[in-house]
Amino acid sequence: MKHKDHIPFPDYAGKLRRDTRGILPGLQAQLNMAPLLRQDEIKGMGAGSKAVKSSVLILLYPDDHENTMTALIQRPAYEGIHSGQISFPGGRFEPQDADLQQTALREAKEEIGIDPAKVEVVKRLTDLYIPPSNHRVSPFVGLSSEKPQFEPDRKEVAYILELPIAQFLRKENVKMVPITLSNGQCLKTPCYLVNGQTIWGATAMIMAEFVEVSGRISSH
Repeated sequence: MKHKDHIPFPDYAGKLRRDTRGILPGLQAQLNMAPLLRQDEIKGMGAGSKAVKSSVLILLYPDDHENTMTALIQRPAYEGIHSGQISFPGGRFEPQDADLQQTALREAKEEIGIDPAKVEVVKRLTDLYIPPSNHRVSPFVGLSSEKPQFEPDRKEVAYILELPIAQFLRKENVKMVPITLSNGQCLKTPCYLVNGQTIWGATAMIMAEFVEVSGRISSH
């Protein structure tokens, strides 16, 4: 599968469906994009902290040219640790949710307006612990055969970023940069620089594992 400029959605979606291997790249892949000062905390998976269960959706869909896209969101500016950050749609598990997969679909519907009935969940990736918010996140990969009609919740979403998956597979788009946090601390971290956006932290770590999964399906 050529990924430098274009990943055809039908072929890519089919390969994801057929990839039934249970072994995932896991924590080691995630740590490739982890902030250097937080790696030990992340490895500990929040042991003893009663981390909050949550999940996110990696939504894949075709654009008008059948190129495989994903949707990220930029959070609004607010008084909090994730102010203005770029993330996957998702949120915390609620008692009415049957499981964490339903949490991811429900939150994606609430945040960006997708119809869960039109999303085919094909894979669950490795859980990731996020130290600043004490969340344990379960990522799910979902396919939509058509581009969704996005309707962002303006209270939770400043805007939606539609980005080609091929850009995340380019090694030249991975950089080490200093990030200034909301508390003024400067953190050195790997990130993806895609279409002028800096994607780092938990979102980059989750994407790093997905990139490795994409690499293995592209070789078959």
